[in-house]
Amino acid sequence: MGILARLFRGVINEVADDAVRTMARDQYIENIFEMVPAAKKVNPIYLAEIMMRAKQGIPVSRPLGSHIRFSAWEKLMFNPVHLFRFPTPENFGINTSVQIGPKARKPLRLTIPIMFAGMSFGGALSKSAKIALARAATLAGTATNTGEAGLLEEEREAAQLLIGQYNRGGWLNTPEKYKRLDAIEIQLGQGAQGSTNQRTAAKNIGEDYREVFELTGGQDAVIHSRLEGVHTKEGFINLVRELKNEAGVPVGLKIAATHYLEKEIEIALEAECDFITVDGAEGGTHGGAPILEDDVGLPTMFAVSRAAQFLTKKGANREVSLIATGGLVTPGYMLKAMALGADAVYIGTAAVMAMLSDQSTKTLPFEPPTDMVVYTGKRTGLLDIDKAVQNVFYFLNACVREMEMVAVTTGKVSLSDIDRNDLVALDPFLSKALNIDLGYVSPENQEMFFNGFERIGIMNKESVPVVTH
Repeated sequence: MGILARLFRGVINEVADDAVRTMARDQYIENIFEMVPAAKKVNPIYLAEIMMRAKQGIPVSRPLGSHIRFSAWEKLMFNPVHLFRFPTPENFGINTSVQIGPKARKPLRLTIPIMFAGMSFGGALSKSAKIALARAATLAGTATNTGEAGLLEEEREAAQLLIGQYNRGGWLNTPEKYKRLDAIEIQLGQGAQGSTNQRTAAKNIGEDYREVFELTGGQDAVIHSRLEGVHTKEGFINLVRELKNEAGVPVGLKIAATHYLEKEIEIALEAECDFITVDGAEGGTHGGAPILEDDVGLPTMFAVSRAAQFLTKKGANREVSLIATGGLVTPGYMLKAMALGADAVYIGTAAVMAMLSDQSTKTLPFEPPTDMVVYTGKRTGLLDIDKAVQNVFYFLNACVREMEMVAVTTGKVSLSDIDRNDLVALDPFLSKALNIDLGYVSPENQEMFFNGFERIGIMNKESVPVVTH
């Protein structure tokens, strides 16, 4: 064994020496090292996608959404208390429950404020993955979401609370389906793809997918840019009222976060939506064009803050629930979104990663673990559903326990009591944009501090500080 090890080390050493000599000798333009500055200039991700576009001639379909972290959640901190307000006693249970659509005939009552986002069967996840999420949600006392799909019977049976998307593909839009839901979410867009149309080719659609979506042989699955029959705001208002009357469950709107947010919410309020889901630009997806993931929409942090402040301004914040989603991958991110005004959050990518957890060893290092959970994956049979359920349930439990710790240190008895007054910003721009104090100066000196900035032109419209990530 020692001889083989020395031989192997000798070969590697000779290869490395030859590579260094070649790199030092060759002109830069023909030097393999030229790829290093090129990749640094272009970004390795963009470089790979340039090559894919050049080879395939069609938009790249990138999984899991944008790699860019638009929301600087790490620049917000919670404020612990000691004497000003006392911490919550350790023997006092923290209330983690929440109601979605409190004014609906049958509000959606959750034990915890974390739900699973709309990840469709077929269009995104395998049947096993959807069943695992539904079972984990039931154990945790929360809801899971159908995504843009038809009604998967196994998911309905496994989920005590199921939110279904009245979608632009039309697959869940009939009374016999949406009357079996615990909440209806009218899906007009998502953070990773805006409101653009999408298509799944018939060759990627299996028999079970075809059955749930009620597609004929050879028929593509098409998500339109608009909801069929809704071409005016009056059409949307009529649809919401019709669904509320027929189903009696909370009816809400899901949109991609946008700078037109307040205009969109205004119409949702006029329609008497029970909840509004805002999906930030960090939202995940089964696969989307990089231009939609990286260059369209509004970051989750700013979208949630603006939506919450607008609902408060309209006096609707106690009647209309706000759900935040998009890139919320830690309990800290989730709770900060709630502190900015969300009543509950959706998670997607984090839930999938939690589901895989230690099962990732079944595919690594030669295949990605997601190959076990996406519908088109070749290794979906490897997913142990029972273990996936346990992993996701443990993940939710750990997240909520950590959120409870913040409630204790901020002196609160309920997660829903934590608000923007319990936050402080570490960036002047975020402080002003989110309407929370800047941590660098005392509360009584905030106005004087920012007045000083304005006098020297730092906080005016022509010169806004850049938030670095």
